[in-house]
Amino acid sequence: MAEFDFEKYIVDVVDYPKPGVVFKDITPILASPEALSAAVDAMAEHFADSGVTKIVGAEARGFIFGAVLAYKMGVGFVPARKPGKLPRKTFGVDYVDEYATNRVEMHIDSLSPSDKVLIVDDLIATGGTARACSRLVKHFGAEVIGYAFLLELSFFHPRDIIAAQDGDVDIYSLVTVNSK
Repeated sequence: MAEFDFEKYIVDVVDYPKPGVVFKDITPILASPEALSAAVDAMAEHFADSGVTKIVGAEARGFIFGAVLAYKMGVGFVPARKPGKLPRKTFGVDYVDEYATNRVEMHIDSLSPSDKVLIVDDLIATGGTARACSRLVKHFGAEVIGYAFLLELSFFHPRDIIAAQDGDVDIYSLVTVNSK
């Protein structure tokens, strides 16, 4: 696949959601059929031979990339949602991200021990959401085979944080930001 310049679609928003933060807005990628297609195609190609059976997408933008990627790869999609958003019995875990303490939940019948799971989100920084999704997957006895992100803020060292929990697992990011 030819290189695609995703960075030209990412807009820096200064002091959002709080002073001192430079938020990386990826919504222009979603608005561009070419950029969105290139992102999903690259992720699908990277994990094509991984044996993925389910994709877990983290609320909220992980839903966008995860659901489209699941369709592209012909596998199931499982949403990892904030509390109170799923209609049936759930299991959840608490975690800390860049801004607050949060919780993600999944339906108790979302995964089985035979599932091989790819965790998908738009961005990884401190790894809080990704690690919480991994803990959910493992609670159900399923295997985490990898992570896919549009954007990685490497100055937070998320790969080291994930490796400390999941060992040598495949982490794939389309854009890496090395400085704040």
